[in-house]
Amino acid sequence: MIKVLKNLTKKDIYMIIFCFLLMVSQVYLELKIPEFMSKITRLVQTGSGTIGEILEQGGYMLLCSLLSLATAVIIGYFASILSSSLSLKLRSKIFNKVESFGMEEIKKFSTSSLITRTTNDVTQIEMTIAMGLQMMIKAPIMAIWAVTKILNKSIEWSMLTGLGVVILLITITIIMIIVIPRFERVQKLTDKVNGVTSENLNGIRVIHAFNAEEFQENRFDEVNTNLTKTQMFNQRMFSIMSPVMMLVNHSLTLGIYFVGAYLISEAGLLNKITLFSDMVVFSSYGMQVIMSFLMLAMIFMMIPRAQISAKRINEVLDEDNSIKDGDFDGETEEKGTIEFKNVSFKYPDADEKIIDNISFSVNKGETVAFIGSTGSGKSTLINLIPRFYDVTEGEILIDGINIKDYKQTCLHNKIGYIPQKAVMFTGTVKENITYGDNGKKKPTDKEVEKAIEIAQAKDFVKKMDGVLDAHIARGGTNISGGQKQRLAIARAIARNPEIYIFDDSFSALDYKTDLTLRKELKKYTKDSTNLIVAQRIGTIVNADKIVVLDKGKCVGIGTHKELLKNCEIYKEIALSQLSKEELENA
Repeated sequence: MIKVLKNLTKKDIYMIIFCFLLMVSQVYLELKIPEFMSKITRLVQTGSGTIGEILEQGGYMLLCSLLSLATAVIIGYFASILSSSLSLKLRSKIFNKVESFGMEEIKKFSTSSLITRTTNDVTQIEMTIAMGLQMMIKAPIMAIWAVTKILNKSIEWSMLTGLGVVILLITITIIMIIVIPRFERVQKLTDKVNGVTSENLNGIRVIHAFNAEEFQENRFDEVNTNLTKTQMFNQRMFSIMSPVMMLVNHSLTLGIYFVGAYLISEAGLLNKITLFSDMVVFSSYGMQVIMSFLMLAMIFMMIPRAQISAKRINEVLDEDNSIKDGDFDGETEEKGTIEFKNVSFKYPDADEKIIDNISFSVNKGETVAFIGSTGSGKSTLINLIPRFYDVTEGEILIDGINIKDYKQTCLHNKIGYIPQKAVMFTGTVKENITYGDNGKKKPTDKEVEKAIEIAQAKDFVKKMDGVLDAHIARGGTNISGGQKQRLAIARAIARNPEIYIFDDSFSALDYKTDLTLRKELKKYTKDSTNLIVAQRIGTIVNADKIVVLDKGKCVGIGTHKELLKNCEIYKEIALSQLSKEELENA
């Protein structure tokens, strides 16, 4: 929690000090009210006061109440500003931190958990700060000040008040011991609810297609019921506080008046009026002492949950990035060259290597393809180039420089990456194609149109309402898989990089579109380096170099014709897709 509070600025600290001074004023005003009540009581009891004097004291009471109300409103206003400002900073820091994560860190936290930490956990801290600023400062001031007011008034009344405080503290302690361990469980269950909901929305088509609605409903009901039961238990425990508070309050009032009646009956005539006045004042101050401890109790119940939320937030903020930024961001003499030197890679906590001792080089303007059976490590291999993961052994050089030495922005500006699963963002066609920062001037409309034309997306984009300004839904749900792939390719083309990485980016295209697109790409990217991961032999048959992978190892490198002669695994893959005649004529 202390780490979270370190996000407060000097301005926030000054705001807290200002609120503190206002709270002192508020407590002073509230504690003055019983004194005016005491004076009114004496004036009435002795009969020496006039109506005007009584009304004057009543006016002071009213003024104190109004001023106390005004300070409470001002304090509430500044507390809300302060808590909202802190939550704004926390959400921004979490989002920016997650943006800097590599794939290794992303997999440590589930998507649903990161969403909960950014929303629900931050809200818990915001509520605690907003209420805590008002109660945590006010309660001890009021309790101490009220105690000094009633000190030496009566040992009997003091003992009654102390007994009421002890009962409250015992009740609060028991509740906290039972409930606090369940707070962390509530947050984890909230993660699960978000996870099931997210999975359900992402897979809604499959769910409908397989009539799995009831299965999904049962899954959601299970996690939702667990969350509800835990929350209900916590709320039931907290609900004990209300009757206990009312019982202590009313019992204390009755006790003060009962003891007061006894003391007054035993006192002399002159002391009766003083005792009665003291009793009225003591009952008011006693209630304020109890209310102060109750306010503290409420905060002490909120703090453990906020502490758990702060811990979850700090887990994200303190996560050390495995991908460290290099220093190099200048120009290189070489352009578009890639070299793998004895590269091996295994996923964190995995026992076996996914990539094992692979070496090859790529010259500027070459097209290099990667092929192999499913799970052979093709996508993993090319994902090492933009440093989604870092190599376990060996090194990768781009333009003669180790990729670990590059600043990530500089490295990524050299690359046009088209992922295996085309990703579209909410916005327009143009916004999706000009997405991101390539370190250069944003592509013009003509350059965007050219990219669309090369990517064979012109026909369907022209038919869309608004053309370049046509709306793309979140995840591209309003266009087909093949259309998404072509727009993703257009995005890379518009970036005009040194190196293109196509991670099985033609899989959703028909053969005719695939062939036309590759021809146009070859013309446009003749000065760029192309890396292609593919399953189809037809997609890579004209590549300058083909790297054949099997179980993470390189089992062949060469042209299509060379590999047909020299690599049995490549020949098996090729024959499984094309006939001997088609291969000979390819």
